[in-house]
Amino acid sequence: MIFKEGKPIYAQIADRIEDDILNGKYQEEARIPSVREFAALMEVNANTTMRAYEMLQNRNIIYMKRGIGYFVSTGARELVLDNRKNVFIGEDLNSFFHEIYTLGIPIEEITSLYQEYVQSMEATKKLMEEEGWS
Repeated sequence: MIFKEGKPIYAQIADRIEDDILNGKYQEEARIPSVREFAALMEVNANTTMRAYEMLQNRNIIYMKRGIGYFVSTGARELVLDNRKNVFIGEDLNSFFHEIYTLGIPIEEITSLYQEYVQSMEATKKLMEEEGWS
């Protein structure tokens, strides 16, 4: 994984796990990789991954079964969706609106680009399903 500057690595790992939950890679009540397994996968120190798991556990996204491992909490997908929507609407969307206003981009152009993006994503998803990737 390539990490971005300006955001702690453990937070980026937590985001990755949340993405995997949203994308269905980890279902509710399913076991996720151990701290060591995920650290090896991400090529980071196990302590960094442990911080990500603790962060997710504090948000009730995952929980630990002592001696067995970490599991996705019931309702985790909805928690992640709600949190991401709130952050997007509260922070990112305002910046987006400011930028398109400043650049003078008409809303029709944004709408058209968004529709093209959605069609592309749906076509990719369909292709992946047909090839057995989901």
